[in-house]
Parts: sequence; C-alpha cells; structure tokens
Amino acid sequence: MNEADDALPYGWVVAALALGQILVWAVLYYAFSSFVIPMRADLGWDEPTLMGAFSVGLGTWGLASYAVGAGIDRGHGRAILTGGAALAAVGLFGWAAVREPWMLVAVWALLGVSMAMMLYDPVFTILTKRYPDRYREGITALTLVAGFASTLSFPAVAWLLPRFGWRGSLVAMGVMMLVVIVPLHAWALRGRSEPRSVAHADQQADSTLREALHHRAFWLLALAFTFYAFGAAALWAHVMPAFAAKGLREAEALAVVVCIGPAQVAGRLVYAWVGRRWRLRVLGTLVMLGLPLALVVFALARSLWALWIFALLFGMSNGLITIVRGGLLPEFYGRTHVGRIGGAMSAVGLLARAAAPVAAAWLLLALGSYQQLVLLLAALGLAGAAAFAAARPQVDAERSR
Repeated sequence: MNEADDALPYGWVVAALALGQILVWAVLYYAFSSFVIPMRADLGWDEPTLMGAFSVGLGTWGLASYAVGAGIDRGHGRAILTGGAALAAVGLFGWAAVREPWMLVAVWALLGVSMAMMLYDPVFTILTKRYPDRYREGITALTLVAGFASTLSFPAVAWLLPRFGWRGSLVAMGVMMLVVIVPLHAWALRGRSEPRSVAHADQQADSTLREALHHRAFWLLALAFTFYAFGAAALWAHVMPAFAAKGLREAEALAVVVCIGPAQVAGRLVYAWVGRRWRLRVLGTLVMLGLPLALVVFALARSLWALWIFALLFGMSNGLITIVRGGLLPEFYGRTHVGRIGGAMSAVGLLARAAAPVAAAWLLLALGSYQQLVLLLAALGLAGAAAFAAARPQVDAERSR
C-alpha cells in the first residue's frame, strides 16, 4: 500500500480532527479558570500571579505561531499535531507538580507552544492544504463541534476536582492527551499531506510571506483581527465585574454568559445552512461589525433582555470569526505558504489577546467606568471592521489600478 492509499477518507479526517479540537480546547484553554480557586486555596498565590502565568501561555502561543505554520507548509502537519499533544501532556504533568510561581510560568510557556501546535489555525492550514476544494466545508464542520468545548470543559473539571483534587485532575487530563489525542492525530493524518499536482501549481502562483508582507491587505487584515482579538479578550476578562457594575446579581450575569456558547454554535449552524453561498469578504465584514454592535448594546444596556441581545450578537460573531479567518487567507494568498502567512498574522492577534486583560485594567483606571471602557473597545472594533472591509485580494487590487 503506498502513502496516498494509506490516507483516510475526508470525512474520517474531519471527524477525528473535530474530536481532537473539542478535547484540546476544553483542556488547554477553557479549563484554566476552573483551577484558579483550588490552586489559590492550596498554594496561597494571588490571582494576578495565576492569571499572569496564563497570559504567558497566550503570549507564547502567539510567538510560536509562525514557526508552526512554516512547519506545516513544509509538510510536517502530522508531526506537529501529534507532537503538540505529547508536549501538552508533559506540560499538564508539570503543572500538577508546581510548587513555586516561576514553575507555573515555565509550565504555561510550554503549554503555550502546545496550543500553537494544535488549536484551530494548524488544523485549518492542514485542511486547506489537503482538501483545496473542500476546506471551507471541513473548517465549518470542525468549528461546529469544537464550539461545545466550553460546555464540556466546565462540567468535566467540576466532576474531576472533588474526586482527584486539582493536581490529580491535571494528571488525568495529561494521561488523556497521551492515550487519546496523540494516537488520534497520528491516525487521522497518516498518508500524504496534500496532492502533489495541486501543490506544484500552487508554488508557481501563490504568494510567499515576503510578497504578502508587501501587500496592503495583509496589514489591513492583521489590524482587523488584532482589534477584534483585543476587544473580545478584554471583555471576556472583565465581563463579570462589568455585570456587577451594572447592578446585576451573579445569577443574572451567569444567565447571560451561558447564552454566549450556544450563540457561537448557532452562528456556525446558520453559516453551514445558508452562509456558504456568501462571499467570505461579505460575511467577514458583517461578522466584524457584530463585535462593536454587541459592545455598544452591552455598554448601554439597562435591562436583562438587552444583555441577552448582547450575548446573541457577541456569541455569533465569535463563532463565525474563526471560519472567516480560516477560509479567507487561502482566497487572498493561495495555499502553498498559508501556514507561514497565517502564523505571522495570528501571532499579532494572539499577543493582543494576551495583553488585553492587563491593558483593559489600565484603561479602566484612566476612563473611570466600565461603560466608557466598553465603548472604547467598540470604537476599536469598528476601526477593525473598516480595515477588514478595505482589504482586497492582490488580484482585485491590481485590476482596480
């Protein structure tokens, strides 16, 4: 059996990668907040120390994104996803053993690299390269499943903690990475990474990273996604205090927050049903406008029903932005170097996401109220939407000259 014959059918690959995504997002991204209280009680560390380590992880994720994308461009997607799961297991075992703050920071630097190797963008790039005619369909299916990661994470960790403690729970998640995710990725991505004939044609026509960096659209898209990532992350970090500032009880605030996850999935379902007929640039402009609109609704809301409208707008925008980002770059720059180009663009947005909680705290001190902070974030989101709308593929830009 040759290498091409050994590859799995498209449906099996997408299904396996989708299962992997829901598990790795649940463990590496959403689970952290569930460990803050038990770690604080056991170790006596304050919240800035714990959150600072997580921010280091997000920053490392951004810094490693280009190298990961370059590795996938060279045909090492299977090794990267499989190795990322093994690295995550090492990081989780190390997290379970921390005794000093510097150890937690070091562990999260390691986990940040594993996040860069597995969370969304690497999988989007692999699907784009393997299935040039069906990658948008695969990205949509994958994000639909992974949208339930938070729904899985919080109850699962709540079940683990009273039975195994926070250290034992982390060990259990590390074992899951080794015995489930490592073999799953290795099995799903066996065989040749992309069609040779298509790859050769792409090499003649597609943009390199150097060419993309000289293209105005790259910087407009990078600015758009950076503003979006900053605004969304800043709101997530401060959403509960912002609710409290409006006078909402904790139960009312949670009733709004839990609507955001289903709204993400609902947005992706609507896209899977009717949205694939739309051009991604049109869809992306609407999605980018959804964030500032949601933030304005939040800032001005005086009733619970208005905040549910915010949750719907915010959730649907967050659910669709991943599809837009994953599908748009191949349309602009082709597939050959999409890992490098996407990695470079993602790095900036991820660093903005890492800095957003602290930057928003400083802005809050300067502005004096959460309403003013959220309105400022809405203005940044609007600027990001304008940048996105102004970005055009290089061919279109040359035709208009």
